[in-house]
Amino acid sequence: MSNSVYSINKGINKSIEFKGLKAQYIWYFGGGVIALLILFAILYIIGINSFVCIGIILTLGTILTIKIYALSNTYGEYGMMKKLAKRSIPKVIKSKSRSAFLHRK
Repeated sequence: MSNSVYSINKGINKSIEFKGLKAQYIWYFGGGVIALLILFAILYIIGINSFVCIGIILTLGTILTIKIYALSNTYGEYGMMKKLAKRSIPKVIKSKSRSAFLHRK
């Protein structure tokens, strides 16, 4: 019997991190793995050779891993959410009336 000690304390106010993936990127990676599993099942049921299916899934899995880690390293914990939120800010506000800017008593 071996006694293994695992440290699970992530610290105060720190986001979760698993092997370099931070915060929401863990969920993105998990969703991608599930999508690859479903794709493998579909390809196998269609009748494609199993070695071809494995080659396709390994290639797509490698691309998925590289892209997710690149996003995690580029944007960090909140960077991608900030970038997506910035697109929803209007560039110009148009008003046909001055009444919104006049002070009324």
